[in-house]
Amino acid sequence: MIEKGRKRRDNMQASPAQISCTAFLEKDCFAKGTLHYVVEIAKDTLEDSKLIQLLIFDDLTGKPLDIDFRGNTAEVLERLNSQAGRIPDTKENEQPSRRVGRPKLGVVSGEVTLLPRHWDWLKAQPGGASVTLRKLIDEARRMGENESKVRVAQEASYHFMTAMAGDFPQYEEALRALYAGNEDLFYGLIDDWTPGIRDYIKTLAKGAFI
Repeated sequence: MIEKGRKRRDNMQASPAQISCTAFLEKDCFAKGTLHYVVEIAKDTLEDSKLIQLLIFDDLTGKPLDIDFRGNTAEVLERLNSQAGRIPDTKENEQPSRRVGRPKLGVVSGEVTLLPRHWDWLKAQPGGASVTLRKLIDEARRMGENESKVRVAQEASYHFMTAMAGDFPQYEEALRALYAGNEDLFYGLIDDWTPGIRDYIKTLAKGAFI
């Protein structure tokens, strides 16, 4: 297996050449790293008959990437570079500054409409209504972020498993365990699978059991 350090996408559309990916040749892991690196290694070392069999997966989504390997290495890489996405301009998305509230704490005033029983309960909490509301919102945000991470990991694992392990023993049972959040059962069911495929699934599924 050939590996090189990966560049990660963080809340922005990365250049295709920067996408972190993993390539498989038949059932074995061939290379991992940036798409630019993996494609270059594959083009320089594999015959055309092998390139046809090569599958490259996006490490974020678990989906296969469609690569046009026609031409020489420079031409293939040039096509990748020409697909580079535009990174959003932060100035365009910058929100105008607001002067209301307490600047030192970053507090912004607003209106909340609640029933009397809700106000009574909030006022009875330690710290009062404002502190309690902020704590409740922060907790809800954390729960939402965790649910999002779980969903992303589940979907990435599903896409890869469907493409590479659909005919493996206990495939359907493993998928059910994945979506049920049964970590021990899931890893037990895939333990005898081809090592390269099994280990990559473990990497994709890591966030599904938090």
